Amino acid sequence: MSAPPDGQLVHATAVAVGDRAALITGPSGAGKSALALHCISQAFLIDGHAITATLLSDDQVRVWAEAGRLIAAPPPRLAGLMEVRGQGILAFPHVASVEVKLVVELARSDRIERLPDPPLRRTIAGIDLPCVEIAPGEPTSPIRLLLALLRS
Repeated sequence: MSAPPDGQLVHATAVAVGDRAALITGPSGAGKSALALHCISQAFLIDGHAITATLLSDDQVRVWAEAGRLIAAPPPRLAGLMEVRGQGILAFPHVASVEVKLVVELARSDRIERLPDPPLRRTIAGIDLPCVEIAPGEPTSPIRLLLALLRS
């Protein structure tokens, strides 16, 4: 899959597990890159299987609708690059494109509903997606993101 000329850039960071990606959204400095770094730097054991995430794109993600799915890819100039606070922009293994299955919105923990009813949804490029709110910086945030992604 390659980005068509009409794809749009979104201010987000994205990580992938296999054939699915999570689009991490939030304002500048909210912790998008830090949450992604936690996800890609650790393996998590879920249902007896080691789960690891791979960088898709940091800071900007190119998205487009294709056959009823939201596809994401890094802009060419950012492919494989991630800002690590205090260390600069570093190279990481990355995936070229993958389907987005989940939107993650960074929020303060005291503002996150424990069991939102109805479950949160977001529309990007005309595609309706499940959404979860996650507080950046909490020790369980990376595993929450990966669990939500695997369930989406």
